[in-house]
Amino acid sequence: MNNQHCLNIEYKTELFFEISADLFFIAGYDGYFKKVNPAVLHLLGYSEEEVLAKPINDFVYKEDLEKTVLSRERVKSGNPLLNFENRYITKNGEIVWLSWTSMPHIDNELVYAIAKNITERKKQEEERNTLLTNIKKINKDLKKLTYTASHDLRSPVNNLLSVFELLDVSKIEDEETKEFIEMLKITSVGLQKTLNNYVDNISHHDQLNISVEPLSLELVFNTIILSIQSQIKDSKVKFVTDFSAFDIITFNRVYLESIFINLITNAIKYAQVNLSPVISIKTQMSNGISQLVFADNGRGLDIDKVKNKIFGLNQKFHNNIDSHGIGLYLVYNHVIDMGGQIEVESEINKGTTFTISLRK
Repeated sequence: MNNQHCLNIEYKTELFFEISADLFFIAGYDGYFKKVNPAVLHLLGYSEEEVLAKPINDFVYKEDLEKTVLSRERVKSGNPLLNFENRYITKNGEIVWLSWTSMPHIDNELVYAIAKNITERKKQEEERNTLLTNIKKINKDLKKLTYTASHDLRSPVNNLLSVFELLDVSKIEDEETKEFIEMLKITSVGLQKTLNNYVDNISHHDQLNISVEPLSLELVFNTIILSIQSQIKDSKVKFVTDFSAFDIITFNRVYLESIFINLITNAIKYAQVNLSPVISIKTQMSNGISQLVFADNGRGLDIDKVKNKIFGLNQKFHNNIDSHGIGLYLVYNHVIDMGGQIEVESEINKGTTFTISLRK
């Protein structure tokens, strides 16, 4: 019943041509439009008489004219044209992007074409490409700055180590002074190693894969502790470590040392007044995932207010003079670059816990 009813309907195909939001064209092999729908007139701003009277090439943006003529010749030879993009000029001089599907009718020397206005998409692509270009330039500049800084700092550090080698501590009687000198020497050696690793890491950063190696968490922890002895002594910080769940992970050495030093020094920096800092570092397994957990008893954060900003660049949540808003940004990116995840729990005056889930 329904099918029979449909067969008896006289479909007005001309109405489809008139009301379509897409641009419908019938063009002749002579280079003129023979018929267009109202959507074309609305977009280009011409009357139907003006559109039919002007050669098609007059509407085409000059830089796209050559490829447009070549594509039209291919259609006239019997080849359909799919997803061809070019620019047209409207009557008021605006440039619009069109995406074409054209089918030839050789016997009548006509081309039936449908075009979509893709101007907004092209603007978004252009904005995205501009943004990517700017990001690439910024990354290049940052890489150059970091490389230069790391490279140039190595010379004074090497000179400092040379001074330590020449220094005869046997002539120094004060034991505390000897201890300070040894502390400075150890710190300088650690700084030299870190700078060398940074330069090497930056030099290879453009490679597809970040270099990794098996690393002992306990050994990395001990290395970092030696490099910040003065901060540890001044703060009277207490460490509680437990790497019994696992100690060896496959990671980038520079990244792992950076994670340790930033999370440890942050915990010392943001300790509560009149309360000695306690930093817990442990490994654990959770649902088959290896996790590295840093916890402290420091000032903490209102996590509901800062949770979307905590790992952002230049984000500061306390008023310390030496706060730069870079440490947690680095930690987050090191973890993400190695395929892991990091979560934070915190409460004002009760401390902060960072849980790093490592890639399997």
